[in-house]
This record gives sequence, structure tokens and C-alpha cells, in this order.
Amino acid sequence: MKNLHAKSLVLALVLIFGSAAVPVHADGFASSSLGSNRVTWDIAGNYERATLTVSRPDGTVSRQEFRAGTAPAFDLADAAGNVATDGAYTWEIVLTPRLDAAQKDALGAARRSNDPAAEARILAAVGLDKIRVQSGSFAVAGGSTVPADLTEATANRAAAPRATGDGARTGSFTRDQVIPDDLIVQGSACIGLDCVNNESFGFDTIRMKENNIRIKFEDTSAAGFPTNDWQLTANDSAGGGASKFSIEDITGAKVPFTVTAGAATNSIFADSTGRIGFRTATPVLDLHVATSNSPALRLEQTAAGGFTAQTWDVAGNEANFFVRDVTGGSRLPFRIRPGAPTSSIDINATGSVGIGTASPANSLHVKRSDGTAKILVEEASATTAFRELLKLSNNGEPFLIFSNTNSANTWSNGLNAGSFQILDQADVQTEFTLTAAGNLTVSGTLTPNSSREVKLGFDEVDRRSVLDRVLALPITTWSYKADPSSVRHMGPMAEDFFSAFKLGPDDKGISVTDSAGVALAAIQGLYHQIEQKNAELTARNTELEGRLATLEKLVGQLAAKQN
Repeated sequence: MKNLHAKSLVLALVLIFGSAAVPVHADGFASSSLGSNRVTWDIAGNYERATLTVSRPDGTVSRQEFRAGTAPAFDLADAAGNVATDGAYTWEIVLTPRLDAAQKDALGAARRSNDPAAEARILAAVGLDKIRVQSGSFAVAGGSTVPADLTEATANRAAAPRATGDGARTGSFTRDQVIPDDLIVQGSACIGLDCVNNESFGFDTIRMKENNIRIKFEDTSAAGFPTNDWQLTANDSAGGGASKFSIEDITGAKVPFTVTAGAATNSIFADSTGRIGFRTATPVLDLHVATSNSPALRLEQTAAGGFTAQTWDVAGNEANFFVRDVTGGSRLPFRIRPGAPTSSIDINATGSVGIGTASPANSLHVKRSDGTAKILVEEASATTAFRELLKLSNNGEPFLIFSNTNSANTWSNGLNAGSFQILDQADVQTEFTLTAAGNLTVSGTLTPNSSREVKLGFDEVDRRSVLDRVLALPITTWSYKADPSSVRHMGPMAEDFFSAFKLGPDDKGISVTDSAGVALAAIQGLYHQIEQKNAELTARNTELEGRLATLEKLVGQLAAKQN
């Protein structure tokens, strides 16, 4: 059986065994059970949920979450009955620890305060310094899993039969050879149980040849010197294991580096200057990632450390460079389109942000030179609501400045002494003041828009009626509640004014336009009333003058008779 090809052995054993279980390793927490159409994992320990990720031979990746008490499982056939592709599958399980609210709050506080030492203490106190990530592999052949409890045994080297040129084994045995001096081989060397006499080396200087190939570096240094043991490993020994090349930290029981079979040419390439290329042999910069579709970098925080799991992608293609919030539904909170101008966003050493400028003069500086510079704050919600869209907050009274760079015309508006003011900066003249009490003062003329162009629905006014209603309108003196009692005003109540004239939107205010209109109409009504009285008085006066003339004539006639 030693000379059987590994794949043939695997295919033969699949037909014999229905399923197998891989025991939990000393540094692991999960054991896998391989069935013909499903792989399941049994997990030991206290946890909240397990996240299972499986990478298929075609490069696609599936991810599922399982609550504690539900064994993670991976089905080889989909809902449509399509059988899984033959090849090697790699899996990883990440455990989310079970934490109470106080522990979560403590971790969150340490993270927000940027205190790594505090984080480490909290994690150790709740046992999160223990391994919570485990990975492995299994293989599928002929649509079924390959049993994982099958291993290729290495023959006892002390009793290994000697190989002849035709590959057969003789019945004689060899003993270990110890060479207490330098060994110089002026040719090629083959090491392994499957080396044969007259081995054809080609260009190989050293060849390792057998079913379990390992090169171990076992350091026997004395205490106080580096003694870590390392191993170069070619392929797993277990059935269904991965075809791979690994560098193993034997002392630390870790595998820091692995390359799986089928990895593309130049998957990792270091050139003579130390630049690293991923899928390219000609890296241009220190790190160069080349692929035909959206080269990307994934930053994944698992839940194994007690923090909320979060995954980000940083990627770029012909459409944009972007940061993708994978956990948040693959939204793209940050994007740069090809062709964006230099310093579209520029942050200088003081933290000032320039948009369109490399020399921001303020905390936020927006600059363009094509006449398109502007700022838009837009809330696109379909729900109509009163919303705050812009806020200026200051330890003191804030203000805005409007400056014409083509002239000395500069204005500002903002808060001053508790009032909102508009100032002409050229002569430091306050042109507009609105107090917290609602009092408005302007330094010039207040002119409401009253053009015919902005009006409609014209109706004639009965001026005499307006006069009568003005005469009936109660007029009093009073003080606003927001004013000192010593400040008095005179006028009608808005409720009475609205009831009398039905002007304005409601009975809570009186427009200066409406009050002026009512006053003018009342004046005209009074004028017409006076004109009418004048006409009546003129007619009466004419009548009296006629009667007086008649009387004067009669008196004259009587006087003449008497004479």
C-alpha cells in the first residue's frame, strides 16, 4: 500500500468509510465529523455563537452563524441537488464569547479611551486570552468527503527494505549511518523511503521523496540561547487534508505560513528592492496588488475578542476607489471617482481640511476656480418634518462673514450681546438688530414688498366701512411680557384687529402692511366723509346765502319805502 498513489488511496477509502471524526487538538476547541454529503463540527466550551467560513476550491467563500447549542454544518449539495466540486476545502470557526452587560461596557470603555493595556487586562480577566479561532481543511472526491481519520503511515526506517533500481524492495535491512565528519556529495542527493537506485535527478540537487515529507529544524542550544524548533511541511498526512507547503513553529504549535496547491504564479513576489507583489512579478511600489477585477484589502475584526464583529473592505476599480462597510450591508461610505482633481480632500498638519485646496486657511476650506464652488446641505427624507440642518456653536457669540473679494464690501451676521445682528463691516455700522424679545431695529427704512407683480385677488375696499371699524377698534397702551414694565406700547390687539378686518394668516399678529393699509383706507374714508359733509355744508351755505340776499333785498325795499 505504500506505493499506492495518494489520490488512488483516497478514492478507494471513500468507498469503504461513511464518515469519520477528527479529534480536538490540544490547542483547538472543535472536532469535525465528515459525512458523505455534510460536514459538522462539535464545539467544546462556553460561547454565544460560532461563525463558520468555508472556502471552496473555486475560490468562492460561504459564511454562516450558529447559536450555541447548534452544531455548525456545511452541506456539500445545494438546495437544487448540485453536488459539491471535488477538491480541497478550507474552513475556519470563530467563537463569539459569552459576555454580560458589565463586561461589554468595560471593554467598550477601554476601546473608546484608547487604552490597550486596560483592554488586555479585561480580556484576560474574562478568559478571552485563550484561543477562539480554529481552522482546518477537508477534501471532496467523487462528490463525497474523504475520511479524515485515515493517515499514511511512515514505515519504520530502521527496518525499511532497501530499494533497487526498479523500485522493488529487497529482504535485507539497513542500519542508521553516523558520519562524524563533514559530508560532501559531489552530485545530487535523494532523501526518503521512495528514493531508488539510479534516481533520475534532472536539475535537482536535493530531492525529498516519500509520502510524508517533513524537514525539521530542531535546535539543541543551551538555555539562554534561541531554541525554537521549526519545520517545513509538504502536504497534510490525513485523508482529505490539504495539499500545501507550510512553515510550522513546532515549539509554539503554530503554522504562520502556508501556500496551498494551485496558488497562482506570483501569488507573492518580492523583487530585488524588497517591493512585494501580489499576483504580479513587477511590483511598482512597496506593496502592489494586481488583479483583473477590483483589487481589494479586507480588514475583519472577528467577535473572538469580545468586541462586536466588523468587516471593512478597501478596494478600487475603474468606477471608484472605495471603503465598503461589509457588516453594514456593503454600503460605500467613502468613494473617490477616477478623474477627481488634486486635493479634492486635503488634510494639512494642523488638521485643517481643504476641499479643492492643498493649503486650507481654516478648519474647513472649500475652494474652486471655475465658478462652481458652493455648499449644499440636503435632507432627502420623504417625511416632511422640521429639522436642524446647520448649526454654529461657540463658547461665545458666533457670527458669519460675507466678503466680496473684488471690493471692500464685507458684511457679517451673528449674535452680539444676546441679539442677532447684521453689520456693515466697512463702517462697523449695525444695520439690523433682532432681540431675544422679538424687537427689530433697522438703521434705515423698512420696506415690505408691495408690488402689484406679487399680488392677486384684488377687491375694492369700502373705505367708510373701514373707518367705522377703526372707530370701533379698541386702542390701548400695554407692555410686552418680554419687555420691562417701563417699556410701553400703543395699539390694538391682534385678535380684535383680525376680528374686525380678517387680514393676515391668523389672530396672533398684525402686519405693518395691513395696519398701514387699514390706516390709509380709514383716512380715505374719513376724507370722503369730510368731502360729503363739505358738499352738504356748501349747498346749505349757498341756500342760506340766497335767502340772505333775498332778505337783504326785502330789507332794502322796505327801507326805500319808508324814505
